[in-house]
Amino acid sequence: MSECLFCRIIAGDIPADKIYEDEEVLAFKDIAPKAPLHVLVVPKKHIASLEDLEEGDAPLLGRLQVVLRDIAREQGVAASGYRIILNCGKDAGQVVFHIHYHLLGGSPGLNLD
Repeated sequence: MSECLFCRIIAGDIPADKIYEDEEVLAFKDIAPKAPLHVLVVPKKHIASLEDLEEGDAPLLGRLQVVLRDIAREQGVAASGYRIILNCGKDAGQVVFHIHYHLLGGSPGLNLD
């Protein structure tokens, strides 16, 4: 998916401020943060949206959840709380069509309206 922004970041064609990487997952800081901590967590496998998941992707989605939890702990927001957002489709605000979670924390209330 050479036209996909996140696939290009995963491939190393576009720089990102990476905070976590393994064989299946990449996490990096959002370039336009909405909170003191705003990290994007993406699977390395290209999946356009939640609507494009296949049954075989269930373990990968579980892996993403564990990584989100671990990053929240490592970044010091687990105890006070954090928000995880997954937008699905353009009407929900999805801009990059590569499934990704927003992990936000470090601010009481996290009002994102």
